[in-house]
Amino acid sequence: MTAVWIILAVLCALFVALGFFLTDFSMKIRRQTLEQARQWQSEHYDISWYDTIKKQDYTVKSYDGYVLHAQKIFNSQPTDRYVLISHGYTDNHIGSLKYTRMYLDLGFNVILYDLRGHGENEPTFCTYSIRERRDLEALIRDSRARYPEAKLFGIHGESLGSATSIAVLEYKPPIDFVVADCGFSEITTVMQGGLRGMHLPAWLVHWASVCAKVRFGYYYHQMRPIDSLKDNQIPILFIHGDKDDFIIPAHSQKMQQATKGYSEIHLIPGATHAASILTAPEDYKRYVREFLQKIGK
Repeated sequence: MTAVWIILAVLCALFVALGFFLTDFSMKIRRQTLEQARQWQSEHYDISWYDTIKKQDYTVKSYDGYVLHAQKIFNSQPTDRYVLISHGYTDNHIGSLKYTRMYLDLGFNVILYDLRGHGENEPTFCTYSIRERRDLEALIRDSRARYPEAKLFGIHGESLGSATSIAVLEYKPPIDFVVADCGFSEITTVMQGGLRGMHLPAWLVHWASVCAKVRFGYYYHQMRPIDSLKDNQIPILFIHGDKDDFIIPAHSQKMQQATKGYSEIHLIPGATHAASILTAPEDYKRYVREFLQKIGK
């Protein structure tokens, strides 16, 4: 009997260790440096304009005192149009440059920032839109106060940044539109896909979720941006690569069905995760431009 209890104890310890490993893997951010992000971006499109354009760095305190690093990029022409861009998981504000040039051409000033735990911010764990949505709300409120001349103010997000841009709608923020690129409607099925990719059973996500609650204070099933859309009236443009096998297009399709306000969805042929604007840049710009025209902006 002693041997049986030892074996059971070892198995339990291994099971707990596996749960802790999965929460580490999913919630501890392996973030890029600004230099790494810049190198990747420069290899995929022209960012030479970034060094010469006028910009201003500043910080914003979030709801809990956490400090977020932000940067305003000035349009070369005076404008009362502003957009705030949220990047994807492990990336930083440099990763948002792929969208910045488009918005400058559309007559916007652009605000970039590092999401919690990313870029120049203090290291911390990711909660896949729970704390991040409150950070984004703080940035929106700060931007409205800092730039009172803004007559048009929108937000744009990619992947985690897209999910965060949808989740913040829970707070009815003072914004005029959202562009949501390849965001998740909830994180559990994305985690299950990751487990299958690691050749592990998808049901382990539920055990990992319990471990995440014990270690970090949040269950995976709480991370559901789609729940913020039940009475949303802010116009949303959803964009998703039709070859995205990390966050599949069904996530954007479900969110488009869930929102109550005006919305559009465009699937970009051949685009993988977070690559739509690189795969079809002219179509992407046209979708954004026409969306703004349709909502009277």
